[in-house]
Amino acid sequence: MQALPYWRLSGFYFAYFGFVGAFTPFWTLYLKSLSFTAFQIAILMSLFQVARSFSPSLWGWLADHTGQRTRIIQWLAGLSLLSYLGVFFGESYAWLFVVMLLLSFFWSASLPLIEATTMGHLGDQLDRYGHIRLWGSIGFIGAVIALGYLVEHTGIRSLLWVILGLLALVWLLSWHLFDPLPRAHASEHASLWDIIKRREVLGLLAACFAMAASHGAYYTFYSIYLVEHGYSADTIGWLWGLGVLCEILIFLAMPRLTARFGLRNIMLASLALAVIRFVTIGWAVDIVWVIVLAQTLHAATFGTYHATAVALTHRYFKGKHQSKGQGLYTSISYGVGGTFGAVMSGFAWDSVGPAWTYTFSATCALLGALAFARLMPRSDQT
Repeated sequence: MQALPYWRLSGFYFAYFGFVGAFTPFWTLYLKSLSFTAFQIAILMSLFQVARSFSPSLWGWLADHTGQRTRIIQWLAGLSLLSYLGVFFGESYAWLFVVMLLLSFFWSASLPLIEATTMGHLGDQLDRYGHIRLWGSIGFIGAVIALGYLVEHTGIRSLLWVILGLLALVWLLSWHLFDPLPRAHASEHASLWDIIKRREVLGLLAACFAMAASHGAYYTFYSIYLVEHGYSADTIGWLWGLGVLCEILIFLAMPRLTARFGLRNIMLASLALAVIRFVTIGWAVDIVWVIVLAQTLHAATFGTYHATAVALTHRYFKGKHQSKGQGLYTSISYGVGGTFGAVMSGFAWDSVGPAWTYTFSATCALLGALAFARLMPRSDQT
C-alpha cells in the first residue's frame, strides 16, 4: 500500500494558495494604481475565470489520457512562472491582457489536477482531505497578512516581486509530487456524458456555477471597495486573513460536520450563508464589526462549499474520469460561473453601485440553493 505523501501535498497547497493570497486581494489594487477603469479591471480579472472555463477540462483530459498527472502539474507551474515574467516588461492594458491571459491559461489547470492527485492518494480516507487542504489556507493567510503590511509601508509595486517568488516556490515544490497508484472502479465503464446527465450531478454543477458567480464582485472589487470606504491595506489583509482562518477551522471540522449533517445539507447551508454574507457586505460596509462577521462566513461560502463540492465530484467521477471530473467542476464553477459573476459585476459596479452589485451576488447564491435542493435527492445525504 502506497504511503500518503502528506507533507509533499501540503507543501504544494501552501505555496499555491500563498500565491492566491498575494494575487487575489492585491492585484486589483495594482491595476487600479495603473489608472485602469472598473470595467477594465473586471475584464482583466475575469481572464482567470475565462481560462477556467476550458483550460482545466483540456489539461484534465490530457492527464487522464496519458496517466502523467504530476508531470503535467510541473509543466503548468513552470509555464505559469514564465508567463508572469511579462508583468516586468510593460504596464499597458493590452500588454497586461496578454500576460494575464497566458498566466491564467496555465495556472487555472493546476488546482483540479492537484485535487485529483490528492484524492487519489487518499483513497478511502477522504475525511483527511481537510487536514491536507488547510495548509493552503495557512499559506493564503501568511501571504495576505504579510503583504497587507508590506504594501502599506513600501507601496504596491513590492507585490510584483512577492508574487514572482511564490510562483517560483510552486514550481520547485511541484517536482516533489508523484502520482498515486491506479485504483480500479466498477463504474469506470460509464462515459463522461452519462455521468454528467445524472440528476444529482446537474444539481451539483448548478450549485457550483451559482456559488462562483456570487463571488464575482467579491474577488474583483472587495479590496477596492474597502479602500474607498477608508480601510487601510493592512486592515484589508487582516480581513482577508480572518476569512481564511475561519476556513481552516472548518476544514478541521469537516469530518464531524459531514457525519452529522451530510454533504447535501452542508451545501445548502453554504449557499444560504452566501446570501447573507453578500447582502451584508453590500449594505453595511461602513460598520466594521459587521464586515468582520461577514468575513467569518467565508468558512461557509468557500470552506464547507469547496470541501463538499470536491468530495461530491470525487464520488461521481471515478477512475479514468477523475481528473476530467475535477476539471469540469473547476470549469463550470470558477470558469463559467466566475466569468459571469466578474463581468456582470464590472457592468453593475459603475451603473447601479456596489450595494446593488453585491445584492446581485446574493441572488446568484439563492438561485443556486434552489436548484441544488430541487435536483439533489434527499436520500443522498452523505
